[in-house]
Amino acid sequence: MELITQWLGAINGVVWGVPMLIGLLGIGIFMQIRLSFLPIRKLGTGFKLLFQKNKQRGEGQISPFNALMTALSATIGTGNIAGVATAIVMGGPGALFWMWMTALVGMATKYSEAVLAVRYRETDKNGNYVGGPMYYIKNGLGKKWVWLGTLFALFGSMAGFGIGNTVQANSVAEVLHSSFGIDKAITAVALVLLVGAVLIGGIKRISDVAGKLVPVMTVGYLGIGIIVLGLNVTAIPEAFALIIKSAFTPVAAQGGFAGAAVWAAIRFGIARGVFSNEAGMGSAPIAHAAAKTQNPIRQGLIAMLGTFIDTIVVCSITGLTIVITGGWLTGETGATLTASSFSAVIPGGHYLVAIALAIFAFTTILGWSFYGEKCIQYLFGTKAITPFRIVWIIALPIGATQSLSLVWLLADTLNAMMAIPNLIAIALLSPVVYRLTKDHIHDVNADSLEIKANSIEIKTAMKTD
Repeated sequence: MELITQWLGAINGVVWGVPMLIGLLGIGIFMQIRLSFLPIRKLGTGFKLLFQKNKQRGEGQISPFNALMTALSATIGTGNIAGVATAIVMGGPGALFWMWMTALVGMATKYSEAVLAVRYRETDKNGNYVGGPMYYIKNGLGKKWVWLGTLFALFGSMAGFGIGNTVQANSVAEVLHSSFGIDKAITAVALVLLVGAVLIGGIKRISDVAGKLVPVMTVGYLGIGIIVLGLNVTAIPEAFALIIKSAFTPVAAQGGFAGAAVWAAIRFGIARGVFSNEAGMGSAPIAHAAAKTQNPIRQGLIAMLGTFIDTIVVCSITGLTIVITGGWLTGETGATLTASSFSAVIPGGHYLVAIALAIFAFTTILGWSFYGEKCIQYLFGTKAITPFRIVWIIALPIGATQSLSLVWLLADTLNAMMAIPNLIAIALLSPVVYRLTKDHIHDVNADSLEIKANSIEIKTAMKTD
């Protein structure tokens, strides 16, 4: 077992090494520049589209809003609580700055993924729309690249059982046991019943649950964070100054903090940022491919909001709380650090963090169940959906009651390996994203000119009369 762990650790060091980090940032920067920073410029437009009910018509199973909530259900999770804390402990406060940078360039990556997912999606034997990296690789790059799509589906289906199932179940069981004394076996049974009840309804039920639960849990967590920051409002400018300074200069050892070089801030900030918002991983476009829309650009503008909300908003609340309270100097790490930082300001804050972590992990299980299901379906057809759901549910109590140090390592490795085929596809299909975006902007401008011209004609006619 020790040999396997060492072997996986070596592979993990390679796949999450400099080439991967350069690839993730590089594709994001490349797409931002090629799109003239449209994902950042059109952030407000994305939010407007998100809440335009009954105006986004098209074929699909779920609304564009629920597609985003399904994607967010899988991304807003332990990475926002434990992942941010780990990044700051390993890389210093400057790691939070590099998480922000990862999100800003990642918005272009997430936009591109969703555009391609809608453009190249298919309908399965049940009449449902399916899409994601494996489909835009197959339909966009041609038959000679099918093997690359198969690799993504293979890595995605296996990674799901780790990062999206057993690891999340373990997090729920651990936090409920340590905070409220709930037996892990009870948590395991509850997860089986709750997740099973949702999975029976497929993507529609998953999206319905996500559409209701994700906004509530996100707003609730933000509310708690805003209270903490509000009570320490005078310390916020100093915290921002420390974060920016630490992003470009080494941080000396102090208190329980071991010290960190600039490279550590960059490495852990980018790695944990990507782990949290999944920009470039290729998972989110699987959900967006099911959206009721015929316009890839509109869904792309909505999809990129996921990266912004996850990292710029939610992760910032966690990171700023840890920095402002000085929790990063205590020697604690992970969810424990986040919980103690909140408790330092709000009595019983650790209970609130525990509840948030449990809900976040639960929704991640739901979101990743859909991702894994579609990967398995791509490999083996619709007949594999029911067996997959059964195995998914069986894996939950195993994750909730067992030690998962090896699973964590394996899942993290497979998660990185998912990104490789996806990044290659985005790079090769970038002309398609650019062309679709350019055509959309041209059509929008033409419509605006037509409306303006009609308005002028009407006004002229009225004056003549």
